[in-house]
Amino acid sequence: MKIFLKTEDEIGLMRNANMLVAKTLGEIGKHIKPGVTTLQLDKIAEEFIRDNGATPSFKGFPNPYGAPFPASICTSINDVVVHGVPDSKTELKDGDVISVDCGAILDGFNGDSCYTFCVGDVKAEVRHLLQITKEALLLGIENAVAGRHIGDIGNAVQEHCEVAGFGVVRELTGHGIGRKMHENPAVPNYGTRGSGVMLKDGMCIAIEPMITLGRRYIYLMPDHWTVRTRDGKPAAHFEHTVAVRRGKAEVLSSFKEVEQLEGNS
Repeated sequence: MKIFLKTEDEIGLMRNANMLVAKTLGEIGKHIKPGVTTLQLDKIAEEFIRDNGATPSFKGFPNPYGAPFPASICTSINDVVVHGVPDSKTELKDGDVISVDCGAILDGFNGDSCYTFCVGDVKAEVRHLLQITKEALLLGIENAVAGRHIGDIGNAVQEHCEVAGFGVVRELTGHGIGRKMHENPAVPNYGTRGSGVMLKDGMCIAIEPMITLGRRYIYLMPDHWTVRTRDGKPAAHFEHTVAVRRGKAEVLSSFKEVEQLEGNS
């Protein structure tokens, strides 16, 4: 398994790509409200990414089981865990949650981040799911330091979410990232401390807990993209791209733009 360590210059380019993704999520966040279609959100994202000199990395992304991904963002509502495909028919409704996964290629390097938004008045138990998932992401990041292992990240995420009574999806993982969207190593959201690949300074990884309100089991829809919970209960998905460092990981993406919007709402 080949893992590419990044130079400081390369990490700088990845930081730029990820900050553009952060700003794109902030731009999308301004339009999260009942009545808006997922296709409208996709058009906003694509225009913003291209206007800033980058390319949407998801558009045309290959699928070994079917057609390439047709859009610039993934819009996953309620029981859709990941890879929801934007369309003109799906409108946001009060009480929904929507995970918006966004990627951009800028100067040859990928940015990748995801945020789960609330649409209007969301049930307290679902808000709690979102809070725990976001906390789990931060706990995973705390373990993304040189000398620790991939299993330390997954273990931190898994323990935090399962203690709260939530399901941790096994079939989908985080990943290495750089010139390609998906590089080695895989970064599961479960695991045993001290197991898996040892983390080294300069590794760049996307950590992305995908957590369910009910049981962890999922299935793939006939479009070969959309992944849903088997029990129909909601899921949450938060993702940051980070650079492994000695002592403390560097988060290359950001939720600042989105959280400022939420603070003002």
